[in-house]
Amino acid sequence: MTPATSVEPSLILIVEDDEDSREVYKEILDTNGFEVRTATSGVEGLRLARELHPGAILMDISIPEMDGWAVTSRLKADPDTRDIPVIVVTAYAFPEDRTRAHAIGCEGFLTKPCEPRRVLAEVQRLLGTPGSS
Repeated sequence: MTPATSVEPSLILIVEDDEDSREVYKEILDTNGFEVRTATSGVEGLRLARELHPGAILMDISIPEMDGWAVTSRLKADPDTRDIPVIVVTAYAFPEDRTRAHAIGCEGFLTKPCEPRRVLAEVQRLLGTPGSS
């Protein structure tokens, strides 16, 4: 068995099908020193997470091909990706959604519409500031 691949702490993967949200989150993270890659579907997000081993993933729930719940469940079940922090960013604001996110291993939960500074603060809470370690 090969050892788990190390994560790239300053790399953030955004899995979001809404172009406006994706670009706003990408811009604020880029501006604050993070490298950002994006995916517009669950299948693409799963593939990129496995290839890139980002420091964290911003995961929308309502995405095409495979929803964010399924993607996150697969990532958390895989020894090579289970330690990548997942922050749910979703319009689903019901208490049971927050509970479900916690139950499958998500490290953060933000509801849309979400102020970009809150997205940045949540990423920094988990990873710190790029270059500060």
